[in-house]
Amino acid sequence: MNTHLAAVAQIAVPFLWLGMVLAISFLETPLKFRAPGITVPLGLGIGRLVFRALNVVELALAVTLTLALLASNASNASKVNLGGTVTTVLIALWTLLVIQVAVLRPPLDRRARHLIQGQSPPRSHHHLAYIAAECAKIVLLPALGILLTDRLLP
Repeated sequence: MNTHLAAVAQIAVPFLWLGMVLAISFLETPLKFRAPGITVPLGLGIGRLVFRALNVVELALAVTLTLALLASNASNASKVNLGGTVTTVLIALWTLLVIQVAVLRPPLDRRARHLIQGQSPPRSHHHLAYIAAECAKIVLLPALGILLTDRLLP
């Protein structure tokens, strides 16, 4: 990855990722259940597909951002700062994403499948934990974008 492309990715990716999380988690998801004709099972079925796709895109964005930071650090060895605030925020984002994908989404998917099949599974706190992770991302992503923009632009 060339340095110009890496710089563009460092600035664009956090804000693109933020926009996707805001649009899907805080706009599309609650509105979907208010649409005429959308039943809970139908909304859950759509939600499972949408969040699976969102998580795949988020993982791709996290990889892209990580590679852009590594490429930038490799080409600018005099300014390498792998232990700084940017790295800490990126690790926090990776941690949240891995928890959402590997820990929270599987039980949420199982519960949604049970509800879609007309069963009544017990209540779960996984949904609240997922929302909390999304809220943390909407704080961390613009912070990371601002840190990177400040670092890269004169």
